[in-house]
Amino acid sequence: MSTFREYRNYDAMGLASLMKKGEVSRTEVLETAIGLLEELNPKLNAVVYKEYDRARSATASAEGPLAGVPFLMKDTNDLKGAPTGWGSKLYQKLVAEMTDTLTKRHQDAGLVIFGKTNVPEFALVGTTEPLVTGPSRNPFDTNLTPGGSSGGSAAAVAARIVPAAGASDGGGSIRCPASACGVFGLKPTRARNPSGPVVGEGWQSLLQQHVVTRSVRDSAAILDATHGPELGDPYGLAAPARPFLEEVGSDPGSLKIALMTDYANGPPTDRICAVAAQDAARLCESHGHNVEVAALPIAVEDMFRLLGTVCSVWVRSMLKRRGAQIGREVTESDVEPMTWEMYNLADKITSTEYYDTIEAIHQTGRRVAAFFEKYDALITPGLAKLPVPLGNINTSLSLAEAGGALANFCPFTTTFNVTGQPAASIPLSWTPEGLPVGVQLVTRFGDEATLLRLASQLEKSAPWESRYAGIRV
Repeated sequence: MSTFREYRNYDAMGLASLMKKGEVSRTEVLETAIGLLEELNPKLNAVVYKEYDRARSATASAEGPLAGVPFLMKDTNDLKGAPTGWGSKLYQKLVAEMTDTLTKRHQDAGLVIFGKTNVPEFALVGTTEPLVTGPSRNPFDTNLTPGGSSGGSAAAVAARIVPAAGASDGGGSIRCPASACGVFGLKPTRARNPSGPVVGEGWQSLLQQHVVTRSVRDSAAILDATHGPELGDPYGLAAPARPFLEEVGSDPGSLKIALMTDYANGPPTDRICAVAAQDAARLCESHGHNVEVAALPIAVEDMFRLLGTVCSVWVRSMLKRRGAQIGREVTESDVEPMTWEMYNLADKITSTEYYDTIEAIHQTGRRVAAFFEKYDALITPGLAKLPVPLGNINTSLSLAEAGGALANFCPFTTTFNVTGQPAASIPLSWTPEGLPVGVQLVTRFGDEATLLRLASQLEKSAPWESRYAGIRV
């Protein structure tokens, strides 16, 4: 069967345009993506479940603005008839009885799902090394982590298997792997995308879902297709003034931007990561933006404490529900060591402590919102360190070991899960050895428009498309 030789030169919108014009067939595009997955996945372990037959059946009838574009979904989302593995042996045989709302909206946009990407157990950490399916690897150096928890998705996009893949972010799980793999990763505002129909909100509103992409415009186009509440959502968000795609390439005007390269009393930032943020600030200044050094009015250790409390209680709930499904209590041997510690930790968290955690999350949002009354945007490093070797951060370690390593690796992302603001990792810098160094952009609550304008302005000035030079083993 013929394939499309130039496939890897195009983002999702580019592929959709070619297919709409009849310059390449949908079958050629899909078979090319399948061929690349078969060729590259043994080196990356980015994809843990394949849906080729269903994809071949769906591609001819796909409709929407991205009709026929190959797509990979994260293995925490539900596709009816396919397993949702959660990176855990407890879930490998659980087949989804329905397709979740976000996945359905991806399908309605014309995206053709042909596989599911690897995640750490229960998507809990900033690497992707589950024991049950094995580690995913960074295409720029396969000895290194691709980040997590959406590490399989980011690796697949970075390797040009697909131009976009599903991702979710409860503490940085879109932005961390986007930074590690040199792709664009936007975490939308709280409640911008739906979480249902089973879940009302992920991780007590800390977790948002979207995609990692090759280009800013792909992220905007997919967000146009997915945003908005669904029936019965616990809360909503004002609709954007116009389509997000129209913000891409629009003049952001002269913005007042804060620059922060570390937290007071927080983990140290490697110089190369701090310099990447400083270089991004200078690039912003060259476009007429006003940049000044500033510090957020929060303590980063508090952000990890809030996240840890919510996640531990969620883990206990998850395992209790799974135990009811399989007809027995879940035991220590069913899950990885860190997961089991979180399960037991949650048993010691009182209802009052949990209520106080939710109140602290809301108060943090108010304090940081006041900071953003003065600034239109914030620049930070995407990560505090370059991607670390596999084995340094994973759920087979103890909670103290994994949690400490995670805090040192990605301290800049969690704050904006707590506040609910839109935040993105954009690949603006690279090491002399060719490793990507992401930079985080943050804007006010609900203001993806400004973020997309600024990100696309920087993308045009410092394009990253040509940076990928094949998998390095």
